[in-house]
Amino acid sequence: MPERRKILVVLKGYPRLSETFIAQELLGLEKAGFDLTLISMRRPTDKKRHPVHDEIKARVVYLPEYLHEEPMRVLKGLFAGVGKPGFKALMKRFLADLPRDMSRNRFRRLGQALVLACEWPDSGQWLHAHFIHTPASVTEYASILTGVPWTVSAHAKDIWTSPDWELNIKLGSARWAVTCTRSGYEHMRSLTDRPDAVHLSYHGLDLARFGHFEGQHSGRDGADPAHPVLLLSVGRAVEKKGYDVLLCALALLPKSLHWRFEHIGGGDELAKLRALASELGLAGKISWKGAMAQEEVLGHYRQADLFALACRIASNGDRDGLPNVLVEASSQRLMCLSTDVSGVPELLTNGENGLVVPPDDPQALAYALEAAIRDPALRRRLGDAAEKRVREHFDYHSSVKQLIRLFEEEWQKPS
Repeated sequence: MPERRKILVVLKGYPRLSETFIAQELLGLEKAGFDLTLISMRRPTDKKRHPVHDEIKARVVYLPEYLHEEPMRVLKGLFAGVGKPGFKALMKRFLADLPRDMSRNRFRRLGQALVLACEWPDSGQWLHAHFIHTPASVTEYASILTGVPWTVSAHAKDIWTSPDWELNIKLGSARWAVTCTRSGYEHMRSLTDRPDAVHLSYHGLDLARFGHFEGQHSGRDGADPAHPVLLLSVGRAVEKKGYDVLLCALALLPKSLHWRFEHIGGGDELAKLRALASELGLAGKISWKGAMAQEEVLGHYRQADLFALACRIASNGDRDGLPNVLVEASSQRLMCLSTDVSGVPELLTNGENGLVVPPDDPQALAYALEAAIRDPALRRRLGDAAEKRVREHFDYHSSVKQLIRLFEEEWQKPS
């Protein structure tokens, strides 16, 4: 086994309720003996934490979120950076990037990289970024300045909202990149002359936390107003999740069909969605639960009859990869209904282990919702098949083993 190096892991924010897939990966690497220090570009905003966050032992270092808030750290970073051999190369790269991204954000990433290189926590020997947009910018700039190699895990929004020129440069600079959907994998490979350095690695699920559900989802069929079918969705209220489409689909359901809908998650568009629900006459049938910790969400998966997530490509190109909540819900034998966007079809096959409809189509979504609400036997069959697929193909230990192999193969190469 090659000698393992101290890894500085650069994150956009930590901890985050919406990024359990990152947290469980970090914990998996720690359990495998990797020595990590977490470098967060933002301080946490979530009021709750998942249990996995409390199990991660790595120290967390917070960079200045905004440069003007900690000017002394930034100035120290700048003065220290001028004396480093890589400073000239860093400024050449920054000045090449700037005309293509003339924004305060670009200066912020440079400042954060200078602070990171100056303070250099715990004598890091390797840099790894989660997300190939802004965290990778900080990581790459720090790598240029210090000469320490870097790698990256790309996910969804970061791939599809980054310009091709920037992805091309970063994929040429990083030792390797992994991503979690085939669509993202093929897109990144098409943008680099080093396609073999891009790897597909599904996040998977910690199946120990999401054990087999021994109970039964209900046999409700929407006919009894005293026992409505319980629909569930978990996700941030943002454009790419398609909650406006889902609400419109719910409004198209026959009035004789009895259901309730619960939404778990925060997000900037919650107020708009509440207003839309009232406008559509649905407010009395919907509960907005807000953000919840993982163990609370698990209980809701087990109580629900049907999970729905109307993923779509947002107006700015943002989209989901493979939403972890679909994997979580499927692990609890909860039938899932979603759309054929990005990585969703890599988990769900329409009619085999879930229902999949086109995005941005409330009528198609309504037809599928009605079919699932009226047919508890269908929900049971598809939910059982979905759990089988998750437990056979989406165990997160596989992705952690792949990362371990990639790191160790890199460290075996001559310096």
